Amino acid sequence: MRRLVGRALLVGLAAVAAGSPVRAQDAGAARLQSLADRFWAWRAANQPASGDDIPRVERPAGWVPDWAPATVAARRETLRRLKGEWRGIDTTGWSRPAQVDYRLLGSAIARVDWELDIVRAWRRNPMFYLAQTLSVLHDDLLRAPPFDGARTTGIVRRLERVPRTLDEGKTNLTEAVGPFARLAVGALDGIGPRLDGVSRALVPLLQGPDAARFPAAAGAAAKALEAYRAWLEQRLPSMPAQTAVGRDAYVRFLRRVALVPLAPEDLVAMARQDWARSVAFETYERQRNAALPQLDLFPTLDAQLARESADERHVRAYLEDKGILTVPGWLRHYRTAPTPPYLAPLSEWGVNDDLTSATRLAEDATSYRPPPTAGLGYFYLATAKDPRPLMVHEGVPGHYMQLALAWANEDPIRRRYYDSNSNEGIGFYAEEMMLQAGLFDDSPRVREIVYNFMRLRALRVEVDVKLATGEFTIPQAAKHLETTVPMDAATAGEEAASFASGPGQAITYEIGKLQILAFLTDARLRQGDRFSLKAFHDFVWKNGNVPIALLRWELLGLDDEIRALDQ
Repeated sequence: MRRLVGRALLVGLAAVAAGSPVRAQDAGAARLQSLADRFWAWRAANQPASGDDIPRVERPAGWVPDWAPATVAARRETLRRLKGEWRGIDTTGWSRPAQVDYRLLGSAIARVDWELDIVRAWRRNPMFYLAQTLSVLHDDLLRAPPFDGARTTGIVRRLERVPRTLDEGKTNLTEAVGPFARLAVGALDGIGPRLDGVSRALVPLLQGPDAARFPAAAGAAAKALEAYRAWLEQRLPSMPAQTAVGRDAYVRFLRRVALVPLAPEDLVAMARQDWARSVAFETYERQRNAALPQLDLFPTLDAQLARESADERHVRAYLEDKGILTVPGWLRHYRTAPTPPYLAPLSEWGVNDDLTSATRLAEDATSYRPPPTAGLGYFYLATAKDPRPLMVHEGVPGHYMQLALAWANEDPIRRRYYDSNSNEGIGFYAEEMMLQAGLFDDSPRVREIVYNFMRLRALRVEVDVKLATGEFTIPQAAKHLETTVPMDAATAGEEAASFASGPGQAITYEIGKLQILAFLTDARLRQGDRFSLKAFHDFVWKNGNVPIALLRWELLGLDDEIRALDQ
């Protein structure tokens, strides 16, 4: 009966969003939906850009980054009002699904507070302003051509904004941290030739009257970026070395933003246990496969892409045939393509995929690939041997499929909320789920790759926690990853720097996966013969943007984790 009430309430919320009359007893839910609509419209215009693909948002027409001090002050005032309005909503008597929605909006509001006043990347991290400039350009180039007039205008205007954004950064970076500044200096090495390469490859594809302005905008951006690099180099000797946000702030993040009812020490203990498990299983697998040849690289990129296309279709059929997860007929495909020449010079400034969006569900997702060579980084090298381990994480049934299903959710709040702990947790869970379901049984050496992925994701937790609490420096974290996964030094350095810059993100893969496994166990034991693995997965994927503790409470009525969050 409660589930029927919950579904009816969600239908009512959708009706509210469409402008239908609201009955008196639905006034609180209507107020929440109105606040949510206003919050996400504001958030789309004000959310910081990043190199991550999960938090990407569709920006309003004409959007450009704006980090002027007066703009940030206005954001703080808007945040204060939104927070007060959210706290003023009385949820007494609400169904569990409606209370989940209320907590989702509270988490989204708390994330803005975390960004502005706890992590304070806009004040502490010079890399932040490279995300607002180079990562923005990178994201503008991800969607496949054509580059029509409107798209061209947006790209050019944002590129022309780069000098002003960097000037804003120089004003704001009153607490700049040395390790982050050194990363920015290194990242800008050769930026002029790289932007020139983008310009030469892109300009012939641009359309409309603003296309002719791109080369000059790229040249001015390169000049401003080089000046920013020199400005940082001059100030580096006087910058402090401390990057950690501290344990108290990290606990606040877990409880109020990520909605993870665990202490930092619990996270490390859980991850260490799963790391030991992955090392043992990888050892067993290698012993089992001792007589088998190693995997070869694909001879050409065309051969790799053809295999990836066939594998994507096979994985979709496998999910349905084995009763693992419903693949709706409307779901488009996760395609792979060669990295375009105009994107290649900026390929390190973000995740090189276009996972579509809530308004682009009729389009295929696209993920870009470099040619298969022995010198590739950790993940691309694995994919150049067998595409499936990364595909099930990034594509089907992982990020692309999960996000598409969540964007089709009838509840507007759940469509627009995101949380890396659940999103990345599902992606990582999908790897192990497909391993145990037998997808990789035709290639035992591929199972070794999956177990090695597991080792990395487990180690990320300890690195994230220790960087946030000050127990690791960035070089110590990078060396730990390089020697313990093991992985190449360049990728290890990139990962450590990313984790230090965005505390709380690196735990999401492992902790999200472990939460899903525990949730599945609770559901299996409580539902007994009524339990359906496919129905469980359908519920998790459809609501895949929602923190796992909330999904467990909604589906099973278990509130111990909710009470822990409220402590």
